[in-house]
Amino acid sequence: MPLDPLSIPAEFWARDDVRRALRTRDIGEVFRLISQHTGASQSQLGAAVGLEQGYVSRVIRGRAVTSIEVLERIADGCALPDDARAAMGLAPRGCGPPASADADRAVAAPGSWRDDLDNLAMLWRGDVNRRDVVRQAFSVAGYTVPALRWFTATDPGPVAQAGERPIGSPDVATIREMTAAFRKLDNHFGGGHARTTVARYLSVDVVPMLRGGRFDADTGRGLLSATAELTLLAAWQAYDTADHGTAQRYLISALSLAQAAGDQALGAEILAAMSHQAAYLGNATEAVDLARAAGQAARVTAVPALAAEALVLEANGYARAGDAKACAAALHRAERTLDRADRTGDPQWMTYFDEAYLSAKFGHCFRRLGQAQHAERFARRSLEMDSRYVRGRVFNLTLLATAYAQQGNPEPACAVGGQALDLVVNLKSARAVGYLRDLRHLLIPYRSQPPVRRFTTSFDAKLGRRR
Repeated sequence: MPLDPLSIPAEFWARDDVRRALRTRDIGEVFRLISQHTGASQSQLGAAVGLEQGYVSRVIRGRAVTSIEVLERIADGCALPDDARAAMGLAPRGCGPPASADADRAVAAPGSWRDDLDNLAMLWRGDVNRRDVVRQAFSVAGYTVPALRWFTATDPGPVAQAGERPIGSPDVATIREMTAAFRKLDNHFGGGHARTTVARYLSVDVVPMLRGGRFDADTGRGLLSATAELTLLAAWQAYDTADHGTAQRYLISALSLAQAAGDQALGAEILAAMSHQAAYLGNATEAVDLARAAGQAARVTAVPALAAEALVLEANGYARAGDAKACAAALHRAERTLDRADRTGDPQWMTYFDEAYLSAKFGHCFRRLGQAQHAERFARRSLEMDSRYVRGRVFNLTLLATAYAQQGNPEPACAVGGQALDLVVNLKSARAVGYLRDLRHLLIPYRSQPPVRRFTTSFDAKLGRRR
C-alpha cells in the first residue's frame, strides 16, 4: 500500500496560525496543521521530509527541532515558499548548497567498488551508530544514474586483490549463511529487529575482508556478490522501518557491488527493489521505468522468475498511476511467465517469490485500482503462504481486511484486521503498522458499529505508542 505523496496547497502557508508556528519554529504545530488541513499521516510527513515516523510523532508531541539542517530539510520537503522560509529565519531556496547536496553525492555512481569502499564503510558504520536524528531524504532521481550505469558500464574486469588477509570460499559461504539467518529474522520479526546487527556485521566483519583481503578473481566475485546480497537485505530493513533515504543508499551500493561481481541476476533483483520503493513512495512513472530496467536485466539471466517479478512491479507502477489496462496486461504477462518458469535454478534469495507472493501483488494492484472484489479474491489466495513469513502474513491479512472495508463490509474487515493486529505487536515494522493504521482510517465511516469500536479499541491499546 504505497504512501500518497504529500501535497500542500500554496495558500496554506499564508494562514495566520501557520505563520505563527513558523515564526516560533514550532514544527510540531506545523505538522499538526498540515495533517488537519490535508489529512496527511505521520508516515506521509516523514517520507516527505526525510524523518522517521517515530521522530515525527515525537515532534508533534512537543520535541523541539533546533537543527538548521533539519529545519532546511523540512522546509524543502514541504515545499515552503520563500516568504514562509523567511518567517522561519531560513534563506530563500537556491541560496547556498541545497539540502540534498549530500544525497546527490551519495547516490553518484562510483568508478569502481574500491573507489567507493570508504563511502560504503562510512554508510555501514553510520547505520550502526545512528541516533535519533534526521535521516537522509529519499530522492527518486537518485536512481537514474545507477540504473543507467548498470546497462552502460564497461566490463568491471578482474577483482583479484593482493591484501594481507587470505580470503577463501569458506569466508564467502559464511557471509551467505549469515545473510540467510538475518533474512529469517527479518521475515519473522520485521526490519527493525536485527537491522543494527546487520549493519554492524557489514562494518566490523565484511569491510576488513574487502579492504585488506587477499583473494583470486573467482573468490573476489563471490565476496562482492555475497556483500551485495547482504547490503540488499539491509536496504529492505531500512525500507521496512521507513528510513527511505538510507534504504536508497543501500540499494545503490548493492547495485554497484553486484555490477563489480558480474552478478546479473542479483542486479535485476536490486533494480526491482528500487521500483518497489519508488511505487511505495508514490512515484509511479519512475516505478515503471525501474521495473522495466529490472526486466531488461533479467532477460540475460537464467532466472525466468526474475522477469515475472519485474512484470509484477511494472503492473504495480501502472496501478499506482491508475492505468488499469496497462496493469492488467503486465499482470497477465507476469502470470504466464511464472507458469512457464523452471524454478530449479533460482538463487536462494528468490525463494520468497511464489504463488502466494504473486497473488498478494495482484491483490495490491486491484486494491489500488479500486477493484475490491478482485483484490479480495487474490488476498485470499495470498494467505496460502509459508508460515515463516510472519510480516508477509500481516501484509496479506491487512490486504484482505482492506478489500472487505472497500466493499462496505466492516465486520469481516475487523475480524481479519484483528488477526493482523495480534501478529503485528511482535513485529518491528513501520510498514506493517502503517498498513493497519490505513485500515483503521478506512473504517472510520463505520465507527459506530460494535466490531469497528472493538477493533479501534484494540488498535489503540496495542499500537497507540507506535501510531
